[in-house]
Amino acid sequence: MCQDHSVFAQSYPLPINVIRGALKLESESQMWGESMETPHTNAFILSFLLLNLAFGRVAGADTYSRDDFPVDFIFGSGTSAYQVEGAVNTEGRSSSIWDTFTHAGYMQGENGDVACDGYHKYKEDVRLMVETGLEAYRFSISWSRLLPNGRGPVNPKGLQYYNNLINHLVSNGIQPHVTLHNYDLPQVLEDQYGGWLSRDIIRDFTYYADVCFREFGDRVLYWTTVNEPNVFGIGGYDQGVSPPQRCSPPFCAIKSNKGNSTYEPYLAVHHILLAHSSVVKLYRRKYRNKQHGFVGTTVFLYAVSPQTNTEKDRAATERARDFLVGWVMEPLLYGDYPISMKTNAGVRIPAFTPRESEQLKGSFDFIGVNYYTHVNITDNSDSLKNQLRDYSADRAAMILGMDLFSNKEFPITPWIMLEELNKFKLLYGNPPIFIHENGQRTPSNSSLQDVSRVKYLHGHIGGVLDALRDGINIKGYFVWSFLDLFELLDGYKSSYGLYYVDREDPELKRYPKLSAKWYSRFLKNRSSSIVGSVELEKDPSLVSIGHLFE
Repeated sequence: MCQDHSVFAQSYPLPINVIRGALKLESESQMWGESMETPHTNAFILSFLLLNLAFGRVAGADTYSRDDFPVDFIFGSGTSAYQVEGAVNTEGRSSSIWDTFTHAGYMQGENGDVACDGYHKYKEDVRLMVETGLEAYRFSISWSRLLPNGRGPVNPKGLQYYNNLINHLVSNGIQPHVTLHNYDLPQVLEDQYGGWLSRDIIRDFTYYADVCFREFGDRVLYWTTVNEPNVFGIGGYDQGVSPPQRCSPPFCAIKSNKGNSTYEPYLAVHHILLAHSSVVKLYRRKYRNKQHGFVGTTVFLYAVSPQTNTEKDRAATERARDFLVGWVMEPLLYGDYPISMKTNAGVRIPAFTPRESEQLKGSFDFIGVNYYTHVNITDNSDSLKNQLRDYSADRAAMILGMDLFSNKEFPITPWIMLEELNKFKLLYGNPPIFIHENGQRTPSNSSLQDVSRVKYLHGHIGGVLDALRDGINIKGYFVWSFLDLFELLDGYKSSYGLYYVDREDPELKRYPKLSAKWYSRFLKNRSSSIVGSVELEKDPSLVSIGHLFE
């Protein structure tokens, strides 16, 4: 669990001149395009400042309303294509690497072939969004549905589906936020040249983005290129636990005979960053002046804390942050990888040319953040003695308290999220950010009375309000997820949804959970955010499926 803050307070009293100096450093790098030239030199000041900021905060803002947030702050919820659409063999869609992964048996027979059938039920889902009061909806486009060959001709049925969905959202006053890639690269490109392991992907991803900007950009203002490339690189190319399930022994978490964990995670993310910057360059040159939109990427973020109050664990914590977040953020800000990554990975991490470095710098209008929980970090420098190393060994830090394959609930600790967001602000120049994913995991079919999810959302939205008051440049918040989806690591065994999907019903009927009712009341500003203000016990729509939760 999280280290007791009082230990740090007693060990490290913070002089006021250090606070002022740190705040001065921060104020001089407020704009996302400006950054401190030597971010690592401020780590010492950073740790003291943020511990001081945390004192006195026991939880997120306790009582608040929608009106407490800026008028242009956006609240929404999200899904992704493979997790919600289904219809995988329908109307011209080709397979993606996610289809291949699930049908190879890694998900114990579960897959997204049907998922929530969002492909056919999008009108019903948009109606539920309107009833909930969503201001925005974050979803992804299936590259293989729009361009079945990965490039070349557009599939007219896929184009029609996304046009219909976007039009339906806009006509109902819901702002579309679109992600271009969410773990579902067309399998044809993986087969032809290795997908993200080849520089050819930069050309094809830019072509795909160009099609999306051209066809949908008159109605879509917010574009995310790749969802959490850091986790995609680790899961897909080091451990093999997610598409395209590449890894090499002894680093695999699965049985695999393809891949090389020693360098492929670095190579894949390298090409993702280059493809991202190419797409941003395209948008700014060809579309921004007439469409006035914004392009960014999304990173997965843990709140990381040292397991013990030792210099080794504190250094390991900073190294873990470099390897998880700096891996993406420092190239986008400074045009190069963190020093710790280059030092420990050596020639196994690719180098940017001067031209690539310049193109990367400032190649975002916003950063999306996917945040769920916190972990503790302890030093593992002994791993650097191994000649054969992967990403995890190069990190030389062990992550404690992380159980990716569990359906256990996350602890409700919004003050820890606030600390990490303050660190993000100070290290990376306070860029505009969207909380793209945040939500509570529960076992599937546990209860429509998802009190723990309400408490989690109540606390973390309050934490976001605290973050805004701290000057963190947050532009919006999206609950993960709108419906109970096919989840990346455990299929249908866990759920995050505001709405339950009855998979025993051929129509896949949706039912509101307590969290949907609570979020709706908050968004419509009808009440305070006190958990007990919403009840579902007497909701007549629940009678017919009550047997599922007995």
